[in-house]
Amino acid sequence: MARLFISAVGKSSGKTTLTIGLAAAFARRGLDVRCFKKGPDYIDPMWHAAASGRACFNLDFNAQTRDEILATFGRGAAGGDISLIEGNKGLHDGVDEEGADSSAALAKLLRAPVLLVIDAEGMARGVAPLALGYSAFDRDVTIAGIALNKVGTPRQEGKLRRALERYTDLPVLGAIARDEALDLEERHLGLATPAETAHRDARIDAMAEVVLHNLDLDRVLAIAREAPALAEPAACAPAPVARDVTVAIARDAAFGFYYVDDLEALERAGARLVFFDALRDARLPPADALFVGGGFPETHAEALSANAALRRDVAAALAGGMPAYAECGGLMYLARSIEWRGRRHPMVGAVPADVVMGARPQGRGLVALEATADAPWPPASDPRGRARVPAHEFHYARMENVAPGSRF
Repeated sequence: MARLFISAVGKSSGKTTLTIGLAAAFARRGLDVRCFKKGPDYIDPMWHAAASGRACFNLDFNAQTRDEILATFGRGAAGGDISLIEGNKGLHDGVDEEGADSSAALAKLLRAPVLLVIDAEGMARGVAPLALGYSAFDRDVTIAGIALNKVGTPRQEGKLRRALERYTDLPVLGAIARDEALDLEERHLGLATPAETAHRDARIDAMAEVVLHNLDLDRVLAIAREAPALAEPAACAPAPVARDVTVAIARDAAFGFYYVDDLEALERAGARLVFFDALRDARLPPADALFVGGGFPETHAEALSANAALRRDVAAALAGGMPAYAECGGLMYLARSIEWRGRRHPMVGAVPADVVMGARPQGRGLVALEATADAPWPPASDPRGRARVPAHEFHYARMENVAPGSRF
């Protein structure tokens, strides 16, 4: 099970661009590439999937046990030629002071060698103590090589390589010049999605070309193939099987934040998934339940509002008793309205509240939800015995004018 963990010394160092480029470059070589992302993250996996041609899975210490992470990785990697796991933030960053939720901890759990991306802008000899520090900080993490990114000139590249060769035993597997054309568009919740990016395939091809010409792919592949064997994870309890249940799922440019393993879990439990486009479809497909995930409904609010036929259909289905699970942007869509940039757009109206997009984050970070008797999932228990459900929040929206006594 060849595998490589792509991490960096800090956020915005270029690891996503490098991962996309590696996935596309290996796929060009005819390899079956499997991608994973240290979660929580919805958008990077969309780019990984577009580059590799296969779904990308989240691996998240907050939402999964270690055995669940190993099981998800094992299922996703099985049969592939190489698995690429992209970390988040810096290699040793995380909420836990001991690093239990860091990218380094995930790399250790997966026993995956690490390709460390270093943003070399403005650096020279100082790259050596930086690399030495990362190499020595946790000896159980295998840093197998370095990729230098945002290198200014060939002269600077030479200085960086010589410093690393003289003072460390970490091989430089490649160096990528600073190129703003490779940067992906960012918005308030992170990268723009592939569905909203003009010339998406051309952007991915450009990243693949950069990787092909600037990284030693043969050596990278050899390192990935040297990863040690993984132990079999403990068996997880199977989900109860539901018969003849159809779940309608909104999936389009406005709603695309879904974890692949969640959808697969629904299918393993016996559900049939049918997808619809909330921007264009006039009717909700025949279904027993509704699932609307997150996304960017605010940027598509005018089109969502204009599709009044579907909004009426959804409202009627929910009023008739159809169960629905809606989170983030999905919850916004089910509200009465969305206000963004001074304009208010009518939505479904099933949730008696109005949504207002703020200029700053209204909630950001890992959270533990206190489960009530109305929770649709079995709660876990924390060490202090409180029922809780692990989750994360990152949103600019807030709800206003909530009807008194509302439960949703």
